Amino acid sequence: MGALSHLEPKSVFRFFDEITQIPHGSGNIDRISDYLVDFAKDRNLFYIQDDVKNVIIVKEASKGYEEEPAVIIQGHMDMVAVKKPDCSIDMKSQGLQVAVDGDYIYAQGTSLGGDDGIAVAYALALLDADDIKHPRLEVVITVDEETGMDGARAIDLSMLQGKRLLNIDSEEEGILLTSCAGGARVKCELQTMVSKTEGTLLEIELGGLLGGHSGAEIHKERGNSNYLMGRVLYGLTQENAIGLVSLEGGLADNAIPRRTKAVVVTSNDTVDYVQTYIKNIEQDLKTELAGKDDDIYLNCMRFAKQEVVCATTEDTKRVASLLIAMPNGVQAMSTDMPGLVETSLNLGILEYEDGKLLAEFSVRSSVESAKHALIDKMRAITSLAGGKAEVSGDYPGWKYRKDSPLREKMIAVYEKMYGETPKIEAIHAGLECGILGSKIEDLDCISFGPDMKDIHTTEEVLSISSTQRVWQYLLQVLETKDR
Repeated sequence: MGALSHLEPKSVFRFFDEITQIPHGSGNIDRISDYLVDFAKDRNLFYIQDDVKNVIIVKEASKGYEEEPAVIIQGHMDMVAVKKPDCSIDMKSQGLQVAVDGDYIYAQGTSLGGDDGIAVAYALALLDADDIKHPRLEVVITVDEETGMDGARAIDLSMLQGKRLLNIDSEEEGILLTSCAGGARVKCELQTMVSKTEGTLLEIELGGLLGGHSGAEIHKERGNSNYLMGRVLYGLTQENAIGLVSLEGGLADNAIPRRTKAVVVTSNDTVDYVQTYIKNIEQDLKTELAGKDDDIYLNCMRFAKQEVVCATTEDTKRVASLLIAMPNGVQAMSTDMPGLVETSLNLGILEYEDGKLLAEFSVRSSVESAKHALIDKMRAITSLAGGKAEVSGDYPGWKYRKDSPLREKMIAVYEKMYGETPKIEAIHAGLECGILGSKIEDLDCISFGPDMKDIHTTEEVLSISSTQRVWQYLLQVLETKDR
């Protein structure tokens, strides 16, 4: 029996448990996609699996609901697969070690994948049941949402009948999302001259940060370990001959990185200065991030004198200058919706090896012109440093719809069930609704979901009680007829 077999609703948690045992990090979705196809085959349901492994499954309306408008149930099958440094699980080939703590489900040593495994579990539970009242259900499960919404971009929805879409990819119960920011990935590359240098090797590690989702948590001003390491390196290179050997931090462009490690080489008589500098800037960072990232640490480990291949002193300065010159975090707040971030960026992945620096950013904005202006700034800074920037995964925002029968219905159902009105909000994080809306004329979308915390991190949790309530809400929305 699975670790979640005792939880209600049993069908939802049974499928969620099964999903956690299938590796499905972004870019590693073949098995989860085939699992969905096998599910449809076993139940004689119509399905489509396209060339990129998106899956569509259709279930006809239950008796008495044949004349109701078809509903699209939508989520994504990939997750942000991250783990703690001491975790031995191979997330490309092994399932997760799921456990329960009070009202929360978590995975030991790894992210959980509640984003968006719970959407898939809800959808499968709907498709599997024979006692639920519902209109025609068109379940759309996309691939690689977390790395640029590639699945939504590629999918053909021309066979769908539905004009109403329930996107189950939100993390706060009681909130109905009606619009979101657009975004893009920006990859900056910088080639350096390298040389063989003999000196003392130092490993600098910056960690202890909370991290988080670069859309949902960017306004909390948590530390970004990649950006902060750039600041550390810049300070070290101003008055010292430092050679950069390697640099590594972050796991996904849309996750705020928690830990970054740099290896540098320097002369023996510079080591004391470097270690003192590290101690001093650690205290500065602790002060600056107090109340936001209280557990930040900065360590420096010394190794024996040796000969290594590293970036030249001047090019190490160039790398550090590029990293500290790049903007980071929130760039503008919305004037239309107080408290909503308008424009931001996150340096999610940072690497340096074999003479090449790679810095990958997630850029978001609810204003298209502001998004492109920020990207142009990043291009200019990278060019001035002698590098190049490439843009990919550019996706549109999802605009608020003034006339939304689906929104009005979901508000009415919520008020009837809970005696209060749900919050209607926009979100800075990206959702697939904008792309899907460009493929279906007059598409009416709402995004919602159960409570989750710290998605895209190893502290991710999914609320059991909230999952139960949202399931009942979903059933009531489907059961409630328009006429």
